[in-house]
Order: sequence, then structure tokens, then C-alpha cells
Amino acid sequence: MNSRVGPSFSLSDRLARVVWTVVYYLLFVPTPRVAHKWRRVLLRLFGATVGREAHVYPRVKIWAPWNLSIGDFAAVANGVTLYSIERIRLGERCVVSQGAQLCTGSHDFNSPSFQLTAKAIDIGADVWVCSEVFVCPGVEIAPGAVVGVRSVVTRSLKDDWTVYAGTPARKIAIRTRPDESE
Repeated sequence: MNSRVGPSFSLSDRLARVVWTVVYYLLFVPTPRVAHKWRRVLLRLFGATVGREAHVYPRVKIWAPWNLSIGDFAAVANGVTLYSIERIRLGERCVVSQGAQLCTGSHDFNSPSFQLTAKAIDIGADVWVCSEVFVCPGVEIAPGAVVGVRSVVTRSLKDDWTVYAGTPARKIAIRTRPDESE
């Protein structure tokens, strides 16, 4: 039986997370809601790619900013958890609403040690991840999609400009594209 033993992360990764945690609680969380530029600077100092005018609110929980990419004009609300043990990419003009959780990590339930596993999450441009949505590891959400409140996204949502909801999330409507409404 091949069972991995020992830490899932290198010493340098664990030390970087300690430093990030200190900076997060001292310089990120206590900032005024409008201090988006300051929080963008802090995230970039820790290796995140953050687009212009992206709004990351002070009570967003970020596990490893160096695994985070946020597009131009995207917004991440207070109470969001970005469990970024693997890469999380948020496209341009993407909105992740309060209480949502994007989780890139899980465990292999067939492993005697429940070995950690990780898969990236990729959220397309113009997506709205509504309040308290849970996005599982390895999920991709197509551009323009909306994921309804308290949905659970267990697999990729591949149709552009589509509304999904439920547990697990399923297609419930088609969104009007901005160029179609004129």
C-alpha cells in the first residue's frame, strides 16, 4: 500500500502563509471598505495577479494569494473564502458575492491518510457567483454565467451566458447578452 506521510506543503510555502496571515490580519482586514487600491498592492506583493480597478473587500479570506488571479473590474465581496491551495482565476468583470466559497482542495477518501488533493478553479469573464455558493475543486464556469444563491457547483458549467442554480447546480435559464439588449 503506497500511502504518503508527512506535510502536503513545503516549508517555504508554510512560512509564506505565516507571513501572509500576519500581514492579512494587520494590514488587510482592518482597512476601510473603500481601500481597494491598498489591498490590490498587498495582494500583488504576495504574488497575486490583480487587474485594474478590481475590488477585493477587507473580509475576504485568502489562503495563498500567490495562487490567485483577479481580472480587471472584478469584485470579491466580504465573507468570501478563496481557499487557493491551487490556482483560482477570476475573469474580468466577475463578481463573487458574500459568503461564497471557492475551494481548490479536497482529500482522497480512498487514501488511508486522506491525502490532500488540489485542482484549479477558473471563473470566466462577466460571471456572477451569487451569495453562499460553493464551488468545488477543478470547476470551470463559462463566461457570462450566473450561479444562483446557495448553489453547489460540483462540475464545470460550460454554457456561456446561462443561469445555473441548485445542488448540484444545473441550467435553469439563458441570460441576455449585453449586445442583445440594445
